[in-house]
Amino acid sequence: MGGDVSDEAGIGRRALFVTGAAAALTLGGVSFAAASGQDRETKTIRGTLPPGSPDFVYLPVEVPSGVRELRVAYGYDRPPVPAGTPGNALDIGVFDERGTELGGAGFRGWSGGARTEFFLRADEATPGYVPGPVRPGTWRIALGPYTVAPQGLSYEVTVTLTYGEPGEAVPPEYPPTRARGRGRAWYRGDCHLHSWYSDGRRTPAEIGALARAAGLDFINTSEHNTHAGHAHWADVAGDDLLVLLGEEVTTRNGHVLALGTDPGTFVDWRYRARDNRFGRFAHRIRRAGGLVVPAHPHATCIGCGWKFGFGEADAVEVWNGPYTPDDEVALADWDAMLVAGVRQGRRDWIPAMGNSDAHRAPDVVGLPQTVVLADDLTREAIQEGIRAGRSYVAESSSLSLTLTATGGRGEQAGIGERLPVPPDTPVTVRLTVSGAPRCTVRLVTDQGVLHTSAPLPVSGTGTVEWRTTPSYAAYVRAELRHEVATGPLPGALAAFTNPVFLGR
Repeated sequence: MGGDVSDEAGIGRRALFVTGAAAALTLGGVSFAAASGQDRETKTIRGTLPPGSPDFVYLPVEVPSGVRELRVAYGYDRPPVPAGTPGNALDIGVFDERGTELGGAGFRGWSGGARTEFFLRADEATPGYVPGPVRPGTWRIALGPYTVAPQGLSYEVTVTLTYGEPGEAVPPEYPPTRARGRGRAWYRGDCHLHSWYSDGRRTPAEIGALARAAGLDFINTSEHNTHAGHAHWADVAGDDLLVLLGEEVTTRNGHVLALGTDPGTFVDWRYRARDNRFGRFAHRIRRAGGLVVPAHPHATCIGCGWKFGFGEADAVEVWNGPYTPDDEVALADWDAMLVAGVRQGRRDWIPAMGNSDAHRAPDVVGLPQTVVLADDLTREAIQEGIRAGRSYVAESSSLSLTLTATGGRGEQAGIGERLPVPPDTPVTVRLTVSGAPRCTVRLVTDQGVLHTSAPLPVSGTGTVEWRTTPSYAAYVRAELRHEVATGPLPGALAAFTNPVFLGR
């Protein structure tokens, strides 16, 4: 057993000034000599990060040949801070000898702040990390000072190398891209879920069981800043459940879902809006067959607010988990984008969706869920339905609805479609609902809320009709709202639809 060696690694004020807060910095690291009869060797690096530290700090580790396993443990201080002042929070990950280039091949894992230690070797790795050989060269432990207290952040990183013959690599097995399906039908899904392969507490098998219990037909994996879990969902998928693979790309200026990417696709997250790099990685998601979906754009957590704009978005996550005020703001912001689009005469628009973002109990998988009209239960068909906006969002599988617009000659369009009739053509908008007891229906257009129904009966079933013309309403979408005890604000959403567009 090798001894414990301590090295100090800190950041000077001038380094901060030169580097800039959104950049990265490489500190002095540690070297391990080639194995000389020892089976294990450990070294420790200590340092302090001041307030205003770069987003990412890299600690080089010189790894010799003959290493079987790399193991890293870390900790940091948490001094008291005044009320309203962020305390210390330090994330961690690792890059191998191929380097830390943005979008490069060196990424080997990230656990954020969810774990205090990790290991990796050829045949196995800590969840969130990519198994594979520990090759010789300069590895880099990535530290992400998410927030730093006014007193600074003192950290300690311990690296242990175990020498010996590497294990046998295990070929990855991925879930199929299709399930049995029902042909062209409405399919229910939850595309924002976290397992123990990032900061969730549930196994893939537990999530699969909860998805089935929630009446879902498809799910999408979305671990924070890692694709390492992709190879662990094959046993969860089945004829009754399509499992799409993805990532939640968690930048310091907002989060975005990579929805339904090719297996093994990693999307880098180490940039801010001012770096002008998001477009590159949005294209990376699309090249890998995925959709670009900004997540919880108005969430109040540090770094969650969306600052990249929506020019690259295929859809936007308007409803995230139990309905809260930031979802209401996201809904209003999305509706404002619809209004701006129709008034500018644009044909393109950004559909909305909803997902649970479930991490652990008591988070409810499928609250909410996106219900998609798709030609089949396949990756491509589900993505096409989401991209086209042929979908609505509901709080559970017990709630179903249809929304149609019918012209004077019987022409009809549904959610996400256009009814191409002249401006003054009478149009009948019809909403049928089940599973929404005592909910109020609101029909929303580019002019605002133009129709509000009486509460639905206790049975939760009902039909609402409203007549308009394309000259009066460029689109119509529906909201189902729960009752409120008092006050002028509307109740929490039970469901909402994407729009039906009216006119040519």
